[in-house]
Amino acid sequence: MPVRLLTLGDSFAEGRGDPRPDGTFGGWVPPLAESLGIAPHEVVNTGAYMATTQDVIDHQLARALSADAPLYGVTVGGNDLVRSSFDEVAFRRNLRHILGGLGLRGARVFTINWPDIPGKLPGLAPAQRQALRARFAAANDFMDKLTAELGVVRYDMVDTPLTRDPAMWGPDGMHPSPAGHRAIAAGFAELLS
Repeated sequence: MPVRLLTLGDSFAEGRGDPRPDGTFGGWVPPLAESLGIAPHEVVNTGAYMATTQDVIDHQLARALSADAPLYGVTVGGNDLVRSSFDEVAFRRNLRHILGGLGLRGARVFTINWPDIPGKLPGLAPAQRQALRARFAAANDFMDKLTAELGVVRYDMVDTPLTRDPAMWGPDGMHPSPAGHRAIAAGFAELLS
């Protein structure tokens, strides 16, 4: 069967924060597919917990390209940004490689920017939190420019009201709650319609 929607990325793509009884995660991908009229057997989600942009290149991108889907969703980068070993040059190069590579064959590609994750991380000293927020702001500025350049659809996680609503986030403060995942699916669907 042909794949009509393929998602790549980290735990945000995986659906963490929206657990199912069988131990898997639901997330925003199934409700988005449903709203776009894409059957479950036409969806592949390669999102993986703790994945970085390099992990997506090393373990997810080849499968995605071989699927030759008309629609790709990418949510990755948060794990890069919070690491003490963050390499801005590699991060930017990887994002360009992922987003640009998926769109080369005429597929539609969509992604997100990053909400205030540093504001939700526990145990940070004020100076650390401020430095991480500056890093996230620079990454969002880059993502805005990159998606405009490549024609990638970007859902704005910085200024959307759901980012500021505690009910939209799970107990860890970093992954969307079930309601948050549904809201993100609705936001993507609106942008893609």
